[in-house]
Amino acid sequence: MLVTRSGLVSLVIPVALAIPACRGDIPVPASPPATAESPTNAPATERVVGPLSATDAQALATMNDQIKEYIALHQKLERTLPAVPKEATPEQIDQNQRALEKLVRDNRATAKAGDIFTPAAQPVIKRLLASVFGGPDGKELKASIMDENPAGIKLAVNARYPDVVPLSTVPPEVLQTLPKLPEELQYRFIGNRLIILDDHAHVVADFIEDALPN
Repeated sequence: MLVTRSGLVSLVIPVALAIPACRGDIPVPASPPATAESPTNAPATERVVGPLSATDAQALATMNDQIKEYIALHQKLERTLPAVPKEATPEQIDQNQRALEKLVRDNRATAKAGDIFTPAAQPVIKRLLASVFGGPDGKELKASIMDENPAGIKLAVNARYPDVVPLSTVPPEVLQTLPKLPEELQYRFIGNRLIILDDHAHVVADFIEDALPN
């Protein structure tokens, strides 16, 4: 089973994107819109791969602990910012996002790969993905990801997700297999790397190399 913040099994990720725009007289590249419409429709009552062994569940629990720590910091920082008006303009939304981005990056200045995708969790994540993509629909699922998957992008933990890079599709089968993320975070693929994207701050919280099987 997968352990969430409440200790329950959860399988679906809500997807929400902030809308960047231009601030002042300095043009700011607009982030591309989300390309994945399916995650919110993925059934939450059954796993694509499973059940998990007790050892694998414990390994993923170490990742869940790090997610909870990250979200506690994220929410603490977000509360320090002025509330975004209900009818906020794109400029106001962009300013809020970039202010949160700075706070997150400043407070995670020493962040590195593996802080959230823990060493214990990484092999389990890779095995789960290999099971999904090794199934009868694996080739089609991978093709749907690679169709809009930006390759050759330099990536760094705690860096801003490039504004000009589209967000890859994440099939429901993948979301039903991986540990559920809170609404502030999303799974995305860049090349063969699986990333955790802080959607509110547009920051790469962590990533795993070679997550997509060949």
